Amino acid sequence: MKKLLLIAAVAVFGLSNVNAQDEAPTFGFAEGDIFVEGNIGFNSTNDKNTEDKSTRFNISPKVGYFMSEDLAIGGEVSFQSFKTEVGGVDALDASGFGVGAFARYYFLDLGERFKTYTEFGVDYSSLNDKSGTEDVKLNGLNAGLDLGINYFVTENIALTFGLKNVLSFSSSKYDTDGAEAETNFNLGFGDVANPFGGNAAFGILFKF
Repeated sequence: MKKLLLIAAVAVFGLSNVNAQDEAPTFGFAEGDIFVEGNIGFNSTNDKNTEDKSTRFNISPKVGYFMSEDLAIGGEVSFQSFKTEVGGVDALDASGFGVGAFARYYFLDLGERFKTYTEFGVDYSSLNDKSGTEDVKLNGLNAGLDLGINYFVTENIALTFGLKNVLSFSSSKYDTDGAEAETNFNLGFGDVANPFGGNAAFGILFKF
């Protein structure tokens, strides 16, 4: 009888242990997963000596699909606004939107909950500048490489911190007669005093 009780106890313990392992949370992604993410960026400067001010705000929701556990592709939209004052006078007051596509690759796990990635994206944007006597539209094509990290709060929710456009190229042109395109190439994280510059973005990710 004692042997039967011991065998039963061992069996119950073993089954409980297997169930506990099956129920252990897993953090990360798998092929076929879908995620929805929203990033918010904000940058503000104020020089009281010259009365020069600038603010920049952007929000960019995106949806991605995992082709494998490390690689995701998807699309995004973005909304942004810029305002600059020089000597207390408006020099730029613009807002606009963008649409684009991206590919994201997860290349390093920093512990169980931290997942780091690099992302390449291409997008078309249109800005409307209202600082002059007439509204002027600026159209642009942008390509950029980002770095980011997800921290999984739960299996399906993660916080995101990213550095946008660590490497980037853009071409923009005002929608006016005779206007020429302006191109810009950037490599870096910002300046020494403000190493994140306007590149830092925070967000939240939902995995399905």
